[in-house]
Amino acid sequence: MSKPLPQARRRLALCAALVIGAWIAPAYADPKVLAKVDGVDITDNDVNDAMADIGPGLPEKLVGAEREKYVLDYVIDLKLVAKKAYADKLDQTPDYARHLAYFRDKLAMEALMGGVAKEAATDDAAKKAYDAAAAAQPPEPEIHARHILLATEDDAKKALARVKGGEDFAKVATELSKDPAGEGGDLGWFTKDRMVPEFSVVAFKMAPGQISDPVKTQFGWHIIKVEETRMKTFPPYDQLKEQAMRYVSQKAQSDMITALRDKAKIERFDEPAKPAAPADAAAPAPAPAAADAPKTP
Repeated sequence: MSKPLPQARRRLALCAALVIGAWIAPAYADPKVLAKVDGVDITDNDVNDAMADIGPGLPEKLVGAEREKYVLDYVIDLKLVAKKAYADKLDQTPDYARHLAYFRDKLAMEALMGGVAKEAATDDAAKKAYDAAAAAQPPEPEIHARHILLATEDDAKKALARVKGGEDFAKVATELSKDPAGEGGDLGWFTKDRMVPEFSVVAFKMAPGQISDPVKTQFGWHIIKVEETRMKTFPPYDQLKEQAMRYVSQKAQSDMITALRDKAKIERFDEPAKPAAPADAAAPAPAPAAADAPKTP
């Protein structure tokens, strides 16, 4: 729907979008205590946070109450192991401090990105994005066709003689066609730009039920049968509303990242420095000395 974003920023926006739900979902006003570990409460909010963290990696067959029980057990183990780690003073090491700083930044980023996405995802913004995309893709002809692909023109003519003699086109295609894709030579629905020009020029001039003479392309010789024609139109807004909402949310996130980068002083040291230009090429030619300057008569 817009100019592609640089890879790094697009990846960052996508990662942040994946955690939007965890930040914009309302927290329980009165958290329910699900367990206690040495007197410390574990609430449903704790389990929800853990579910957002480890849930995507759990087996799909682990569902419902079993999934919730698994995550609660995980949080209980997390509390026990963390308590032991604190007792062993592992939270006082340089590695711990570095990891903690990273995850603090990550959580802050997710909170901000989630807020930006929530603010951007309005019905008006999504509808405008949809309208722009729809305007960029006006209706265009689309056909449903079959073909028989053969290596030589003689083979194509023999196949054509069979279908013109009354044999079922799909049956002949199944027996003879060199194209393994599409049962009975079925190519499905396609627009003109989806096929090589030699094929499309012929196919899009044909009426439903018509069978072509042999057509040569880079793939071989084709016999084409057009089954149906229609105008391809852009899907209605109701079908794409959710996609449009995601688009405006991620675009707002990416725009914010771009604005922050533009204002920041960013120095990169992960790439080799570019070689300096040769001194004679970089320096301007010296001006003539006063004594050598041309004299006026």
